[in-house]
Amino acid sequence: MEWRHSGSPRPKKFRVQKSAGKVLTSIFWDEDGILPIDYVPKGPIINAEYYSSLLVQLKDILKKKCRWKVTKGVLFLHYNAPAHRALATQKKLAYLGFQCLDYPPYSPNVAPSDYRLNPGLKKQLKGLHFSFDAEVITAAETWLYGQPSEFF
Repeated sequence: MEWRHSGSPRPKKFRVQKSAGKVLTSIFWDEDGILPIDYVPKGPIINAEYYSSLLVQLKDILKKKCRWKVTKGVLFLHYNAPAHRALATQKKLAYLGFQCLDYPPYSPNVAPSDYRLNPGLKKQLKGLHFSFDAEVITAAETWLYGQPSEFF
């Protein structure tokens, strides 16, 4: 509501272009660079079952890409989300032979990528407008895969 004279014209309503929305991703990375990137389809959420299937895919990729890391042992640190803390996820991590590191108690709501990956990616994508999810994905992957190994 707004105050106006009875004879004044109605205020104009600006039409806003609908954005592409958000693209939910799971990014796995190590000291050498990006491992798999998973894009969650619209609709489903990440639960323990979905996340456990991602962990199996990660193990397969690690076996193909760098077998010595898997045989040497994998130290795993992930976000403190309910799907990551679920009993089914913890069992899958143990089954796959991943040793899960304790999440730092002083930062319960902050993922390691919030310090390393996200600031640079946000800076790269700032001010850009995308019409389709594929455009966002391409721009993000271009930046992520373009980082030197020293970055990781």
